[in-house]
Amino acid sequence: MLTYAACAVALFFAMNIGASGAAAAISIPYGSGALPNRKIALLICGIGIFAGAVIGGGEVVKTIGSSLIPHTFLTVKVVLIILSSAALSLFVANILSIPLSTSEITVGSVVGVGIAYHALFINNILVIVAFWFIIPIIGFTLGFVFGKLIQKIQKKYPKLETGKSKGILSLFLIIVGFFEAFSAGMNNVANAAGPIVGAGILTVKSGIIIGGLVIALGAILLGKGVLQTNAKKITSFSLLEGGAISGTGATLVILASIYGLPVPLTQVTSTAIMGIGTAQRGLEIFKTTVISKIVKVWLVSPVLSLVISYGFVKLFVDSDIYTVVVLFGVCAATLGIISLIKTIREDSRSYYEGGGGI
Repeated sequence: MLTYAACAVALFFAMNIGASGAAAAISIPYGSGALPNRKIALLICGIGIFAGAVIGGGEVVKTIGSSLIPHTFLTVKVVLIILSSAALSLFVANILSIPLSTSEITVGSVVGVGIAYHALFINNILVIVAFWFIIPIIGFTLGFVFGKLIQKIQKKYPKLETGKSKGILSLFLIIVGFFEAFSAGMNNVANAAGPIVGAGILTVKSGIIIGGLVIALGAILLGKGVLQTNAKKITSFSLLEGGAISGTGATLVILASIYGLPVPLTQVTSTAIMGIGTAQRGLEIFKTTVISKIVKVWLVSPVLSLVISYGFVKLFVDSDIYTVVVLFGVCAATLGIISLIKTIREDSRSYYEGGGGI
């Protein structure tokens, strides 16, 4: 019974991965007009995701399934807890409109179980966390360099994105978008399939095929809203800039996947966008709130799922209700302090604006 439940949650999680994140991989070609038909865009996205999962998703699946905690701890009940924690984290994030990384919440869920059992491969986890910062920094640097090069090209060839050359650039952008979807499949299939494979419920081959297929279906059938939202955000990019952003994200995530590193595609793409934005407008881009949002996502994603999975282990495996009460109390106190700080700041602002200050 628990095995069927774990598989059901894994499939549900995979569908949501496809709906909430994978469809964004093709948003730049769609939003720029290179691929105007939404259904075709989602279909290309789904094909890319499935191909990436089947061809190159195995290494990241092995990392999630056996390189974070000893696979002997991955019983069916623990796998159900990991997947439920990740799915619940994603659900809560969607309600609160917080853009969490599915790779980070999955790693956080597995680590939470490892902490509960005092069994973690610390060195492997530190390497993964380090690359969560290193790869976005590389993405920003490459985006900045490409941004400068594109500026020079556009000055030299001001009509490059018109006429016949526009069609060639549009085709290039569609191809790059396909490879970004391919990279999403390589990296994200492990989030749903990794725990199942680690518990021995499925083989690596079966896990990546089923997982890739369900994530692809999630993108095709449920990715309409995400695609539309992301497309509206990228309309200010030229075809060359869009190609540079998608190409940077796809290349870095594919390389990470080859080495079995689960990395957040959305954040890699965001930092590439920031790099191009810096090349365009200079350091003014850092005055926006985008950087603080990205940092908060990096911190919130794994920690939220870690706390939930740790609490589930204590509640459903160890029957330790006291620890769960403490966790709930800490979370409530943290939210209360944040709310209090916000209230104090608002009161101080209204006090001084009202002339009551010194």
